[in-house]
Amino acid sequence: MTLKERYRLTIDYFIENNPMPATELEYRDPFGLLVSVILSAQCTDKRVNMITPALLTRYPDAHSMSEAGKSGILEFIKSCSYPNNKAKHLSGMSKMLVNEFDGKVPSDPLLLQKLPGVGRKTANVIASVLYNKPVMAVDTHVFRVSERIGLTHNARTPMQAEEQLTKNIAPEIIHKAHHWLILHGRYICKARKPLCNQCGLSAFCKYYNNITELS
Repeated sequence: MTLKERYRLTIDYFIENNPMPATELEYRDPFGLLVSVILSAQCTDKRVNMITPALLTRYPDAHSMSEAGKSGILEFIKSCSYPNNKAKHLSGMSKMLVNEFDGKVPSDPLLLQKLPGVGRKTANVIASVLYNKPVMAVDTHVFRVSERIGLTHNARTPMQAEEQLTKNIAPEIIHKAHHWLILHGRYICKARKPLCNQCGLSAFCKYYNNITELS
């Protein structure tokens, strides 16, 4: 099977089974999503969704959060992983949005990466989810699933995986592919015990075929 065929079969499967994938983070506006994505680093979406309603009711926009200070934000996010660092990032991010972007979340991934707490992955998530930009955010799920299926080959870093995926996926569906791979990794292609018997990709999945040959 060629790489092109593998991508086609994978994408066809996802289009048929999940035509309108979306983030599981709950948000009302661009600022809310940016806050949620920053909080989601090494934290579950479920936990973030429990934290953000009260936080964003108190500080609903960049202007109000920029005036809160680290201590004000920290009170709302103590149950999140690394709360001190994230409170610092949210405070700095809000101030920069106000001072440099008129309180609005930019769409350019390079501009987004200027914000405290926003690395390449987070910037790509925001640009992809909010603005349908053809950028691929590679988290642990995307990295693992794409390698197992065989969409990437010998990718040693998230950047290498990102380059291979964006090269082979049509720009107009990259924002969907990001969600497809994450959700597949979260619920089917799990890190320790992948549910291969429930996977619709097993017929051509490199990982599944390798373990089948060894058994």
